[in-house]
Amino acid sequence: MTTTSTATVFSTREVRRARYAIAAVFTVHGSVTGSFATRVPWIQDHAGVSAGQLGLALAFPAIGASIAMPLAGAVSHRFGARTALRGLLAMWTLSLILPALAPNLLTLCAALFVYGASAGVSDVAMNALGVEVENRLDKSIMSGLHGMWSVGALLGSAAGTVAAHAGTDARLHHLIAAVVLTLLGLIVCQWVFDLRSEPDEEPPPRFALPPKSALIIGAVGFCAVFAEGASLDWSAVYLRDTLDSSAGLAAVATTAFALTMAIARIAGDRVVDRFGAVRTVRAGGVLATLGGVLVVTAPHVALAMCGFGMMGLGIAVVVPLAFAAAGRSGPKPAQAIAGVATITYTSGLIAPSAIGSLAEATSLVVSFGLVTALAFGLVLGAGVLRAGDRKPMSQGAAVRDAAARPRA
Repeated sequence: MTTTSTATVFSTREVRRARYAIAAVFTVHGSVTGSFATRVPWIQDHAGVSAGQLGLALAFPAIGASIAMPLAGAVSHRFGARTALRGLLAMWTLSLILPALAPNLLTLCAALFVYGASAGVSDVAMNALGVEVENRLDKSIMSGLHGMWSVGALLGSAAGTVAAHAGTDARLHHLIAAVVLTLLGLIVCQWVFDLRSEPDEEPPPRFALPPKSALIIGAVGFCAVFAEGASLDWSAVYLRDTLDSSAGLAAVATTAFALTMAIARIAGDRVVDRFGAVRTVRAGGVLATLGGVLVVTAPHVALAMCGFGMMGLGIAVVVPLAFAAAGRSGPKPAQAIAGVATITYTSGLIAPSAIGSLAEATSLVVSFGLVTALAFGLVLGAGVLRAGDRKPMSQGAAVRDAAARPRA
């Protein structure tokens, strides 16, 4: 993001409007992911790729995101925050069209690379603006924003499920979804903050290594996203193979985990405002660790499902708080947010394969023992998110502080 003029002051009405607008942006962003995920089987058949080749192709979104994320600061510096987000979000929504058009493995990998790159750079831009709104409101909203992303993903998944059940060609489905989501994104972006650089401000580098603060904060996010990715991708398999659950009940566990995450994120801001980021994440880490212990020791499916639910509740707010802490961790918030985002995306990329490889060498119980250990890492590392805690201040002081200090 950029540095704002010290003359930039927003009214209470403008701040509230920006809050609703950025929440809608998060929902649109999540809807693209949900729309894509439900049509992966169709895309696999259309491209004529095997399961192993599909696994290779699905690594390219994370690769593209990791490479493109550092560009967000330079784009926002040049065009301003609102225009940059409008363009980057449109690139993301329109990129939904590409994967369904791919006729083979090579073009599918290229399409997913572009899809991931546009996802990553728009992700950084919207999180940075989310931190801006949170700073002006002087209360936590990042957890709720990520909860709205989850709501969007669920809405996109629901629409995709209907389309798949009706036998709709994914190319037509994704074209309609992309057009609708692009229009919605363009509309809601007109109410986000239009933050701009000072005329004499030096532009940020197009590519730069993340600051040390981002690496430390990102390590906490890594633990949470690893546990999330492992649970989402492997909980159903764990229940089926380890505890002899039926396929239907195992599938319900995955859906329930995703719903638990969404609900906890939407409700998480009140908890953070009351107890602070550090204590919230530390308590969440304890809950997630206990959940992991319950999963690996449970003799029955019901107890294991409770364990997965506890893990979902425990890790739900960690990533939003990591972004918030990165946005306040130094003079280059966008660079820090991009660094944390890259680390968390990497964690999401390697978690499913790491769990599978360890399970093949040992067992799924051992794999989730590793997940439990990483969950305990949240207890140990929660202190690095102290930058996410705000000191109480009056409304007037909050406005003066927001106008006077460097902006993300």
